[in-house]
Amino acid sequence: MARVNGEKLKRLRAWVQNYEWGRSGAEAEVARLLALNTGAEIEPNKPYAEFWMGTHESGPNVLVEEEGEEEEEEEEKEQQDVGLKEWIEKNPKVLGHKVLEKWGSDLPFLFKVLSVGKALSIQAHPDKELAKELHKMKPNLYKDANHKPEMALAITEFRALCGFITLQELKEVLEDVPEIVELVGTASAKQVMDIDERGGDTADKAKTALRSVFTQLMSASKEMTTKAISKLKSRLLLQSQLRSLTEKEELVLQLEKQYPGDIGVLSAFFFNYVKLKPGEALYLAANEPHAYLSGDCVECMATSDNVVRAGLTPKHRDIQTLCSMLTYNQNIISFMLQGYPEILSGLALSPYITRYLPPFDEFEVDRCVLPKGSSVVFPAVPGPSIFLAFVGEGTMKTGCWEGIVTEGDVVFEPANTELVITAATSELQLYRAGINSRFFHGL
Repeated sequence: MARVNGEKLKRLRAWVQNYEWGRSGAEAEVARLLALNTGAEIEPNKPYAEFWMGTHESGPNVLVEEEGEEEEEEEEKEQQDVGLKEWIEKNPKVLGHKVLEKWGSDLPFLFKVLSVGKALSIQAHPDKELAKELHKMKPNLYKDANHKPEMALAITEFRALCGFITLQELKEVLEDVPEIVELVGTASAKQVMDIDERGGDTADKAKTALRSVFTQLMSASKEMTTKAISKLKSRLLLQSQLRSLTEKEELVLQLEKQYPGDIGVLSAFFFNYVKLKPGEALYLAANEPHAYLSGDCVECMATSDNVVRAGLTPKHRDIQTLCSMLTYNQNIISFMLQGYPEILSGLALSPYITRYLPPFDEFEVDRCVLPKGSSVVFPAVPGPSIFLAFVGEGTMKTGCWEGIVTEGDVVFEPANTELVITAATSELQLYRAGINSRFFHGL
């Protein structure tokens, strides 16, 4: 493809993770992209969870050579399946000097598409300090030493649990859900109920009480948990004949069907229930609890696969680590009024491009929707980008090259490359991940 500062744009063969929570077969966007990107046949009963674009060792991408492309060295002709990570290490200037200075010769972000068929685990991602410690102690579980701030951008309606509810909402939960009080004990529940929301030290007291009650809940024995969930289920099914259940109560019953007897079913009461519309995004800092519930999204994060889990999962649970690492941040003002967790609607850069800027240096995401026949310019930036053609067909053009891009194509763009994209005879939808532009401007 095009030479840019002596380097080339690179088409990538992506990687797919078939985690059991993924959507099955052709209903998954991940499966559609996999088939388009690699030619793989979709298996109707197989879950397709995550489509990875990047260099992480748990899902590395490889370069796809263009037909008729000239090779610079004989050695390159003989190589097969050259990894993106390996290629970047040999050609570090494609990252740009500021990225090299900050993160070394690797891509600092990991770009994904997720197809969520059932709830992911109650989880959090460690900060850098904890990530290093966990990787050193348990490298088989925590496979790298990096933090993992992340952002999810909804493709369809996307549901998630994110962050702790307010103190007032927590008091209401303890009043309305006796099964939780049975597990955490009346003393811990009273500690929460007795907090004066008008006091000067309310936030500190609330954080301490929340830590105590949440840790006790998550640490409850399997026998007690199963009994409590059974009672909860029976009570809610009975009450549903007399009144309309709340959204959270209906969600809890859905989770119980997916993960019977799992403590994560009860812990859902502690978290904000968020519904993203297509085009809305949610970002998550380190040490904040969350669980994706359903829908398709584009996701971007720092290059890491560190996940500390404690519920709604058949995988390894590290309850002690999760309960000790969380920030236990709450908003004293109502979540609906305060807008927490913060929902990003994006910043319009042009009629066709919307940018999503989280407060993390490693990444930003652009959503580009081009009507048929229209063109847009992505100006040269000092860092690398990855483009995903999501729907439609068009062309990509640099100073000395023009080629066709179709849905499912993934393209790595080196730093300092201006790119013109034109839609063909139908609408072209693309997503771009790159280094957060604020990083280059010192903001």
